[in-house]
Amino acid sequence: MSLIMRLIFVSSILAVFFMSSACTIHRIDVQQGNVITKDMVDQLKSGMSKGQVLFVMGSPLIEDPFHAERWDYVFTMQPGDTRKITEYKRVSVLFKDQKVENIDVVNVN
Repeated sequence: MSLIMRLIFVSSILAVFFMSSACTIHRIDVQQGNVITKDMVDQLKSGMSKGQVLFVMGSPLIEDPFHAERWDYVFTMQPGDTRKITEYKRVSVLFKDQKVENIDVVNVN
């Protein structure tokens, strides 16, 4: 009888262990958009061509067909332990005659 009791005890301990480990939810960090660094933004200059901007920044996240002279680069970071965006960066490059006319930078340090 004691062998059966030990077996039931060990089985119940193992069952509780596996059930409790399955209840935890692991959420991964969600990083979306273009990686934007201060060094990249510092390289952008008025008068650069679209090809030069592509070389420095990469392909824009948003290339609006209604505003072909505007490229938007956006980066967001949402850690897995929260449901809030903790990091937001944006660079908008405005062109005129295929050359950079204006650069709008938000939260790039």
